Amino acid sequence: MTNWLRAALVALMVLGSAAGSAAAQGELDLLKSYIGNWSGEGALVGGDQPEPFRCRLGVSEGNLGKINYTGRCTLVNATLSISGTIAFNEADRKYEAAMSSNAGYTGLAVGRQSGDTISFDLREQQKDRAGSDVRIGARIVLVNDSITVDFEVEFNNSGEVLTASVPFGR
Repeated sequence: MTNWLRAALVALMVLGSAAGSAAAQGELDLLKSYIGNWSGEGALVGGDQPEPFRCRLGVSEGNLGKINYTGRCTLVNATLSISGTIAFNEADRKYEAAMSSNAGYTGLAVGRQSGDTISFDLREQQKDRAGSDVRIGARIVLVNDSITVDFEVEFNNSGEVLTASVPFGR
């Protein structure tokens, strides 16, 4: 269960940033278009049976060309909380995201833009409670007034893979 929670946090993590420079107006306008309240649900697939996965996300305007977010997800009987920012770093011409969580996870990701689509990919190795290696991957896609979070957890010892895709809407 802990690894599933980490995967969910990683997936949502990508919705945050740490850039300090002022954003170009077009990039800032694109970020601001995601301000509002979002919710989504999907299923965690790959275990004995699919498990429901529900999330809420609040996105608000921050300082210095950033947007802030706070999120909460439920998976079985667990609740995850995350917060962070997304910004466009004009000096480096890239989107940057940062996140912190109630599970002690913090991280950074760089976004790739293609037209009006911004995607953030994160790959990380962690240890589970037994000390075994776990690979966690997450992809967040912001496009056309929608947010989709896809994530995957692979337990290296067993080869078991858990996946989920959560489309968000307003």
